[in-house]
Amino acid sequence: MYDVIIIGGGVTGCAAAAELAKYQLDICVIEKESDVCEGTSKANSAIVHAGFDAEPGTLKAKLNVRGNAMIRELYKKLDFAFRQNGAMVLCFDETQLPDLEKLLEKGKKNGVDGLEILTGEQAREREPRLSAEVKYALYAPTSGIVCPFEMTLAFAENALENGAEFKLSTKVTGIEKTSAGYKVITDKGEFETRAVFNCAGVYADVISDMIADKHFTITPRKGEYMLMDKDAGSTVSHTIFQLPTKMGKGILVTPTVHGNLLVGPTAEDIDDKENTSTTASGIAEVKAKGSLSVDGLPFNKVITSFTGLRATGDTHDFIIEEAATNFFNAAGIESPGLTSAPAIAEMMIELLSKNTDLKPKVDHKDTRKGLVHFAELSREEQNALIREEPAYGNIVCRCETITEGEILDAINRPLGATTLDGVKRRTRAGMGRCQAGFCSPKTILMLSEKLGCNIGDVRKNGSQEVSENA
Repeated sequence: MYDVIIIGGGVTGCAAAAELAKYQLDICVIEKESDVCEGTSKANSAIVHAGFDAEPGTLKAKLNVRGNAMIRELYKKLDFAFRQNGAMVLCFDETQLPDLEKLLEKGKKNGVDGLEILTGEQAREREPRLSAEVKYALYAPTSGIVCPFEMTLAFAENALENGAEFKLSTKVTGIEKTSAGYKVITDKGEFETRAVFNCAGVYADVISDMIADKHFTITPRKGEYMLMDKDAGSTVSHTIFQLPTKMGKGILVTPTVHGNLLVGPTAEDIDDKENTSTTASGIAEVKAKGSLSVDGLPFNKVITSFTGLRATGDTHDFIIEEAATNFFNAAGIESPGLTSAPAIAEMMIELLSKNTDLKPKVDHKDTRKGLVHFAELSREEQNALIREEPAYGNIVCRCETITEGEILDAINRPLGATTLDGVKRRTRAGMGRCQAGFCSPKTILMLSEKLGCNIGDVRKNGSQEVSENA
């Protein structure tokens, strides 16, 4: 009997697990994929939004600003990559200035600090590559960029260290009300719990409908991106937005915390909750609209394109509620969901506390040490590490300078990687310009040795069981 079962191992579910693990509770995260961070949390813009876009009074507005402040502290405690680089929202016509001023007023009402409107000339002084067509820009200094994989994993590992359990490759197929709470039925067995947190992303409506009256629908909103090599990463230093529309914040241009340049996303509502294909039309739109903001975007430096699905709810706001007794939804967590995740977790625990006695753990650990990033160490630190563990002296991924020691750490640590993508998200091995062309054979061999399976059974993603049952 668990106290809380969390359905969904994305950033919202893992943040909730980390927050719940502060208390004397038996917690379990159930995730249908073979790793955490396999859905929306792995394919997004990686922006820590300032909070000027959401309508004042909405949950999006409140939790965005709160989450922004929390992340600026959590990244130090939980050891994940974050940089407060600021953002600009551009307008290209004098007639758009009132719309920019409305964003400014929204931001002030939401409690966003430091907002100001710049002229085109002032904006180009800070960002020389901005288009000459830019007439004004809203500047937001509290906006930032983060590594979404590292942040999600940081929450998950912190929760695990504080006693949470994770059941991966486990799909929820039904939920039944019981006298004590709920029975969560999966393809790996049944689990009893006093409370359920539904953090299932694009499937949150499906999970909610298993126990509560249908009152919302989640539509996957497809967004395509282009990622450029690190020698394009200095094209801009801020995150560059265009004026938002009802479909989202539009095509952005932003550096990443690891030095790449990211352009996207498109916005297309679709029916298929698994459709993450890229399209020629989508890539063409990214190129055309990105080029409106920044001159000379180096599209010859593109190393990959990808698609993410945003969980868009028909209520036009986050859905955070107690839908049935001790059954809590965190649904419709689209942008600014990544930013809001720790604040969403706080709110869900507050809802739970209304009918559950929460006793803090006296031995709770509020810090976590992430993987060593060998390339970021000084020469002296690198040499000392190699003397302690020679595997750090063997480079496996040449594009990103990732060592055998880092990959071993990613595989062997609690909640360790079991797939090529799992290693990639933890270490960046395979994220460079050759896109795993060089490092995959060695990584596959290391995974097969750890998993005790043939190299042919090592998966890019998914579980080994998929291979055996295929």
